[in-house]
Amino acid sequence: MKKYYIAALFIVLLSCNRKEKIDLLVYNATIYTVDSSFSTAEAMAVKDGKIIAVGKTADIENEFDATEKLDAQGKFIYPGFIDAHAHFVGYGMSLQRIDLTGTNSWEECIERVKIFANENKEGWITGRGWDQNDWAIKEFPNNEILDTLFPDRPVLLTRVDGHAAIANQKALDLAGIKAHDTLTGGEIEEMEGTLTGVLIDNAVDLVSSKIPAATDEQFKKALQAAEQNCFAMGLTTIDDCGLSFPSVDMIKSLQANGDLKMRLYVMLSDEKANYDYAAANGMIKTDRLNVRSFKVYGDGALGSRGACLLQPYSDKIGHYGFLLSQPEHFDSVANWISNNRWQMCTHAIGDSGNRTILNTYAKYLKGKNDLRWRIEHAQVVDQNDFSLFGANSIIPSVQPTHATSDMYWAGDRLGGERVKGAYAYKQLLQQNGWLPLGTDFPVEDISTFKTFYAAVVRKDAKGWPANGFQPENALTREEALRGMTIWAAKANFEEKEKGSLEKGKFADFVILDSDIMKEVQEKLLSIKVLQTFLNGEKVFEKK
Repeated sequence: MKKYYIAALFIVLLSCNRKEKIDLLVYNATIYTVDSSFSTAEAMAVKDGKIIAVGKTADIENEFDATEKLDAQGKFIYPGFIDAHAHFVGYGMSLQRIDLTGTNSWEECIERVKIFANENKEGWITGRGWDQNDWAIKEFPNNEILDTLFPDRPVLLTRVDGHAAIANQKALDLAGIKAHDTLTGGEIEEMEGTLTGVLIDNAVDLVSSKIPAATDEQFKKALQAAEQNCFAMGLTTIDDCGLSFPSVDMIKSLQANGDLKMRLYVMLSDEKANYDYAAANGMIKTDRLNVRSFKVYGDGALGSRGACLLQPYSDKIGHYGFLLSQPEHFDSVANWISNNRWQMCTHAIGDSGNRTILNTYAKYLKGKNDLRWRIEHAQVVDQNDFSLFGANSIIPSVQPTHATSDMYWAGDRLGGERVKGAYAYKQLLQQNGWLPLGTDFPVEDISTFKTFYAAVVRKDAKGWPANGFQPENALTREEALRGMTIWAAKANFEEKEKGSLEKGKFADFVILDSDIMKEVQEKLLSIKVLQTFLNGEKVFEKK
């Protein structure tokens, strides 16, 4: 009898010491969970791509038996960063074209174009990234030299914001554009009755629509290149703002085949074919793809003076910018989206553009709600209109580096008084108590650290201005990190599955070499991503 007792006791003790099997144990770390209390932890257990426990190293080690252990060596772990507004596909395609960012003159742009054309002998010549505001002569160029160099090859060079471009005569001819042509929501610039090649907003589409679509292989190559660059920045989810349904179908296929790992929140662009697709297929939700929203285009950009203002531009007499569609169109879209329970996300830059969209939203939202309709950018807002965000639970989705890029000339466009309502992130945050952050890449740099720095410090990479640009609208470090993680997830209806490092959520996390929450301002832009994990799988490691 005694033997049986001892054997039974042994079995009980053995079962008590049996640890749960897990795939990955991360320990010896400072883990910012970004949970409701903004707590920190030392260790994390991962199984089947999800977090099953977070806590002290000793407790986690006692409870779990890990196939793989990761000693973080005292480094700092955060939820995988989420870019709440970007152009993932567009960025990938731009990596295959001429990069015109950082050019200091039209002449420098031309030199880059010549190099590209010499290396790529056939087909369209396309590029993006020029900004006349960075040049000594802060005016749009003309296409004379492009016509001389490339009389038989079409050329389209898009401004950094995507809201203006310059085309040579060959490209204009292919689009059927002639002097004195007009259109809604755009401008075809001419000088003394002659086309300059400059196209604003909807006019750009007349030419870009003639560019042959990428092949499946080119599309795959572009997205994989974009993915690797995003992982290197600690990004694990990207909101791609404005895609057509064929691109969505291709993304689905690439993800299903394992050729694309990045999680994407896709906004379908405001096109009839996409509404037909949505009506026929409904919303799409997998672990890596979420399609439940539409991107609508309210007005243009401030840099190209296409943003729609209540009063004329301070640096262009009598010019107000313009809406890209008639108000009736925005109303009909809002009606369809409201009836079908999708999410409406609308680009609005100018104070008139924002007012138009805010009032359209208010008509259908009718006060507090959880539909999370978004205004993308919300750059210039009249002081009388801020309350419309909170009153109707409208979510401003902002990109902090726009403030630090535009601050050199925003005052010239808007004047000293009106600019106070521009890039007002703290004021916007106060409306609903949360604020998703993004980059708008490739319009701005892909860097998550520039997003954080611009939000918190309100300076550019050169450390200017000394006291920050309109510092009263700076965010705290906690607010900025939440904006890049849990609040961005919430803007996508995904806060229960990602955005914080808590039990039951995806094991999407990033390891940094320094603590972004405590590092001195001057060193924030020098922080490096050491490793990025998606679903518990290491997808990037700094070499």
